[in-house]
Amino acid sequence: MLFQQSIMKKVEQLAAGVRQQLDLSLRADLWGEYQFDFGHFSQPAVTLRINDASAIPLLLTPSLDNLGQLYVEGRLDIDGTLHDIIDCAYALADATLTEASHLMRVVRHFSHSKREDQSAIAYHYDVSNDFYRQWLDRNMVYSCAYFERGDEDLDQAQLNKIDHILTKIRLQPGQHLLDIGCGWGALVVRAAEHYGARCTGITLSEQQFEYARERVRAAGLADRVEIRLQDYRELSGQYDRITSVGMFEHVGRNNLVDYFSIIRRLLRPDGWVMNHGITSTDPAGGETRHGGGEFIDRYVFPQGELPHLSQVAHSMQQAGLEIFDVENLRRHYQRTLVHWAERFEASTGKIRELVDDKTYRIWRIYLAGCAHAFAIDAISIY
Repeated sequence: MLFQQSIMKKVEQLAAGVRQQLDLSLRADLWGEYQFDFGHFSQPAVTLRINDASAIPLLLTPSLDNLGQLYVEGRLDIDGTLHDIIDCAYALADATLTEASHLMRVVRHFSHSKREDQSAIAYHYDVSNDFYRQWLDRNMVYSCAYFERGDEDLDQAQLNKIDHILTKIRLQPGQHLLDIGCGWGALVVRAAEHYGARCTGITLSEQQFEYARERVRAAGLADRVEIRLQDYRELSGQYDRITSVGMFEHVGRNNLVDYFSIIRRLLRPDGWVMNHGITSTDPAGGETRHGGGEFIDRYVFPQGELPHLSQVAHSMQQAGLEIFDVENLRRHYQRTLVHWAERFEASTGKIRELVDDKTYRIWRIYLAGCAHAFAIDAISIY
């Protein structure tokens, strides 16, 4: 009884402290017996339903990582729209974490051996092709779309992005294009069909590899497009053009110079390369609490590392590449993620048939949380 009273007192103190700073439409419901309001309202927009007493210590320090962990592990259920849930989570973290915690930099470095990278890629990308098909566009493009006019649907915006890339690198008929991290093959197929290029695409995901090879065969492009299950460190030869879209987040900050040096070696003297990836907005090269990095590392992208743009530019120049153009796509990725999150929600029934409850919860909160992180410039992409 004394233990329960102690818990009730701490949760009430947390709610009272938040009410003094904010008026959150948020309620904490402990085991259906005790309710604590974090604002003034008749009905809360969001209710946190605590299912397990072991959740209380993490709830009392409600960082994005802690809240995400509780939800994914089923110790916390959440009622409310996804938009309201994410808004409340960020606001609660802002109101309760100390200034020192907000500024705390989390800097992770992993060894990124070939075996470890293969395992990390399999964990993230080999959930199943059917799973990704539920919420990606019809061409299965799993990277930032390009909303050129602003009113495009996701299918058109992803085609815009591929064409934007292939135009940016000035791809010409007959040139040999290498796509590092080719995903399900959308870019290499488009490059061969509409730009007359010869293409080589590599991936470490077995499911992407099989899908992309079948896609190439079905399109009648097997004589012009080759898909390989291969690590970028094993590549040889030279290419007229190189693209890397949404892949270098897996490389590691300590390996960036080596990564760009390999690209430089593979690129013909008059060639062009386009590297497209997510970056940290912390100039010191870490990740702040606003980004939910610990949650993402634990549940979504094992061994993922986000460099700051300044480190990317420095590493490119150390590797002998001249920077010709830099483009910020943060607002495009925020809109892309909103589309993905909405499509994910609309396909909840089918997705729950394809994956277990934990996987469903991970991806549901990840997509919506990333949309918010891009919206507030907690992370960016260039």
